[in-house]
Formats: sequence, C-alpha cells, structure tokens
Amino acid sequence: MTEAGLPIEGSPLQQRLAAAAVELFYRQGALSTSVRQITEACGLTPGALYNHFESKEQLLYVVIRDIHLRLESVLSAARAAVAGDPVAELSAVVKVYVARHSDHQETARVANREFPLLTGERYDEIVAIRRRLRDGVVDVLLEGQKKQVFHLIGGEGRAAAVLTALPILDMCVHISEWFHEHRPLSHADLEARYIGLALRMAGARTE
Repeated sequence: MTEAGLPIEGSPLQQRLAAAAVELFYRQGALSTSVRQITEACGLTPGALYNHFESKEQLLYVVIRDIHLRLESVLSAARAAVAGDPVAELSAVVKVYVARHSDHQETARVANREFPLLTGERYDEIVAIRRRLRDGVVDVLLEGQKKQVFHLIGGEGRAAAVLTALPILDMCVHISEWFHEHRPLSHADLEARYIGLALRMAGARTE
C-alpha cells in the first residue's frame, strides 16, 4: 500500500485503517466491504473503527478526498514548474496523471469507481475537486489557444477546451484499468505516448 491512499492527516491507526480499507475496496468494492473486514485486517475489533471514523462512509470519504487532494497538489506543483508554457504545462499534467494512474492503481480505481457512493456534501465536495482538476486542463488549453500553440478541433473558446480536456483526462484515468508491469510498455514509454496523444488532441504543432 503506497502513501497515495493514506489520509493526509491522521493518527497511525487511522492510516492503518485507511490502508486496509483501500485494499479491500479495490478488491471487492466498498459496498461489499464490511467494517468487520476492515478492522480484522488491522487486528482490531469492529468497534475500534468508530473511535476514529464516524462510519464506513466517512472512512471512504476521507480516503477518496485525500487521493484527489494529493493529485491536485502534485498537479499544481508540476504546472507551476513550467508556468507560462502551455505545451509544457499540458505535458506535465499528462505525465502526472499517467504516473498516478499506473503507479498507484489501487488508489486510482478506488477514487474513480467508488466516489459515486458518497452522498450529500461529501459527494458534492469530491465532484467540486474533480471539476477543479478538469478546469485546470481547460485553463491550459485556453492559454494555448491564446498563444496560438493549440488549435482545438472544436474551434475556439471554453466549450471547445472542455470537450478536449475531458477525453484527455479520461484516457489517462483509464490507465489504471489495464496497465501493469508485465505489459511490454515501460512507464517512460507510456508517458511519452500519452503526452503525444494529448498534444495532438490539443492541436499542438510539435514539429
């Protein structure tokens, strides 16, 4: 279990519970995972979970929220390192997404598959984070249009940028569903191919 699935803040026991939950959610889904299974994986009684989380749903929420927030933080840093160059920014975004969804498949699948199970404000918060992630790519594409380095198929403006950002992100997110180390494709090759695809989708002139 990697650090990508653990709460950003929390006690060592909260981190153990989160790690056990992510592994179980990944293997059998959150709906099919009981509190007893999570706590037994940590050598605890079922009641121990409620000393640290209100419910299984709150534990699921914390895990999913923090996976998304970590991704957002890494993306912000990657973009900041090459700020002002839309081609480099889009490449950096895709590189981060490829890395997070190939190196951290368990957490990626849990975050993307299980967030619809959340309800109320918890669900709304995750949707808002996901929208911010999308809008970050939209902003890069719009800046690239402004600087005439991107020529989107759908034309100019925000609508065209959104319709380009969505498939770019979708293709990166779905890496977690198929990539594994035994395929004849290295992480470096995967990043290069996906960056190339994204730049083509953005209409970048890379020659």
